[in-house]
Amino acid sequence: MEKHDDTHPHRQLALWLIGGTLACLAAILVLLHYLAPLPPRTLTMTTGASGGAYALYAERYREILARQGVKLILKPSSGTIENLRRLKGVDGTADVGFLQGGVLHEPESEDLVTLGAMYYEPVWVFVRDDIDVKRIADLRGRRVAIGVSGGGAQLLALEIANRNGIATDDPSLLPIGGDAAIKALQQHEIDALVTVNGAQAPTVQTLLRLKGVRLLGFDQSAAYTRLMPQLTDLTLPRGTIDLVADQPPEDLHLVAPTANLVARHDLHPALVALLMQAASEIHRTPGWFEKGNEFPAARDHELPQSPEATRFYRSGPPLLQRVLPFWAAVMVDRLLWTLIPLMALLVPTMKLAPALLRWHVRSRIYRWYGELKFLEEEARHGKASDVGRWKSQLDLIEQRALRKKVPLSYANELYILREHIALVRQIIEGRGGAKEQ
Repeated sequence: MEKHDDTHPHRQLALWLIGGTLACLAAILVLLHYLAPLPPRTLTMTTGASGGAYALYAERYREILARQGVKLILKPSSGTIENLRRLKGVDGTADVGFLQGGVLHEPESEDLVTLGAMYYEPVWVFVRDDIDVKRIADLRGRRVAIGVSGGGAQLLALEIANRNGIATDDPSLLPIGGDAAIKALQQHEIDALVTVNGAQAPTVQTLLRLKGVRLLGFDQSAAYTRLMPQLTDLTLPRGTIDLVADQPPEDLHLVAPTANLVARHDLHPALVALLMQAASEIHRTPGWFEKGNEFPAARDHELPQSPEATRFYRSGPPLLQRVLPFWAAVMVDRLLWTLIPLMALLVPTMKLAPALLRWHVRSRIYRWYGELKFLEEEARHGKASDVGRWKSQLDLIEQRALRKKVPLSYANELYILREHIALVRQIIEGRGGAKEQ
C-alpha cells in the first residue's frame, strides 16, 4: 500500500522556514567572513628615531589603543623615508605611521590613505652663539648637521639649502642627527644643526635649553611658504621657551610642514575609526603653535583620504563606538551586518508564508480531487466488473481525507471533498446495482 505523509501542514511549513532560515544564516556568515571580518587585535606602527616627536606620540597611541584591547607594536625608524618604505611593503611591514608633509605626492595612490594632519613639525635651526649667522644663506660653507639618511628632515634641509644657494652635495652638509648631532654641536665639531620635529620632542626641548646655542629664525618665512607650499608660516612668541629668562628674547618666525598619519589602504575600518579617536584625544590640545581643536585636520592632500577618516571629520566617531567599548561595538556592528540582510530575506518570506500554507494545504486536497476525478471517469465508463476495485480505491481516498488535519480556515474545503466522495460512491454503487440486475 502507498504510504502517504500526513504531517500537519503548519509543522511541515515551519520545518521549511527553519531550514531556509538556517541556510540564509550560513550564507550570511560566509559573506561576513569575507566582507566584514573581525579586525585584528594587533597593529604595527612605524615611528621614528628615539627622542623625536614620532616616537613620543606613538607611545601615547599605544596607551590609548591598549585601553580598547588592541596591541600597538612600535617599530623605530630613521624617519619618513623608512616609514614610507615600510608602509608600502618594500622594506618590512607596517600598518600605520607618520610621514612628513611634502615628501610624497600620490593623490591617486592605491596602496596608502591618509588619516589627516596631526601637528606642525617646525624646521628648527640651532647655531652656536659664537657664530655670526642671521639667515640660512649665511650658513654657506659652515658645518651643518642636516639629519640622518632616511629621514624627512634631511630632504627638507637639502631643499632649503638649495633655495639659499647652497649646493646639495656640499661636503659641509653632514648626515648626522639625534643625540650624535647634539653632542657634535656641544663639542664645536659642527656649527649648526637642522631638525624637523614637533615642539614637544625631547630632542627639540634639549636643544632649546642648551647653553651656547641659539635658535635661528626664518625672517623670510613668508617667502619660504610661497616657494615651498608644503610649509606653513609660524610664530614662536617671545618668552614661550622660558618666561623668566625671556627666551626667545623676541618673536621668531619659523616654517613647518605637518606630520601626517598614513595607513595602508586595507587597514580594517574599525581600527581606522579607533586611530582617529586616539588622534583626536592626543592632538586636539593646544600647543606652542597649534590652536585647540586645530588638529587632527583634513589638510593632507598628498594621498587619498581614508573614507573612515572623512566620516570622522564630518560627524565624529561611529555611533556604536561612542557608547560602547571598542570590541563590543565591533560585535554589535557585525550583528547588524547579519540581521539586516537576514531581515531583508525573512520579511518577504513571512509575507509569503500564508500563501505557502494555502498552497501546501490545497495541493494535498487538489491531489485527492485529481484521484477522485479519475476514479469517477472509470466508474462512469469502465467495466462493471471493477466495482470492487473502485470501492477499495474510494475507501482509501476517504480514509486519507478523514485522517488529514487542516487549519480550521480550510475545513470547509475538506468537507466539500467528502461530499464529492459521497457522490462518487453513489455512482459506483449505482454501477454495482446495475451489474446485479
